[in-house]
Amino acid sequence: MTSSSSTPGLARFNALEGHAAAAVLHEACASAEWGRRLLAGRPYAMADDLLAASDAAMAELTEGDLAEAMAGHPPIGRPKPGDLTSSREQRGMAGASEELKAEMLELNLAYQDRFGHVFLICATGLTGEKMRDAVKVRIGNSPEEEREIVRTELGKINRIRLARLVEEPVAEPVEEHVEEQDGD
Repeated sequence: MTSSSSTPGLARFNALEGHAAAAVLHEACASAEWGRRLLAGRPYAMADDLLAASDAAMAELTEGDLAEAMAGHPPIGRPKPGDLTSSREQRGMAGASEELKAEMLELNLAYQDRFGHVFLICATGLTGEKMRDAVKVRIGNSPEEEREIVRTELGKINRIRLARLVEEPVAEPVEEHVEEQDGD
């Protein structure tokens, strides 16, 4: 994506009514404060402006805002049924062995017991093994270290989701063609 340019998807986002734009942003990130901050910056001239606003909003989120954002993410290896976004993002676990899936479930539960929230990682492009290795390392972090790692990972996820939003092509209107009949 040439994020320095304006796109039809960005123009469409800028033109949405407030409640519709808020719903679109909530799909990207469950933090209401993050969404409010991005809404307040509309309209965005360029995709880079939207991404920069996302980064700035993410940097300012409180612990409660981060918790709200994390609550919108399913555990790694268990995307929400029917949620194409989390399924696509967690694709690296789709073909994982049953052993790896079971290990990941145990690690997810241990992580959640330690930190009080799901293990969050920008899973796009990662294999199941890399996600497993990351949770094994991160479970040893202090809560303060982990909170900042989570903030960074959420920021990456939000950028990917916003980039997809502004890259989406505008659907062309469907024209009905009526064929003329000969008067035989």
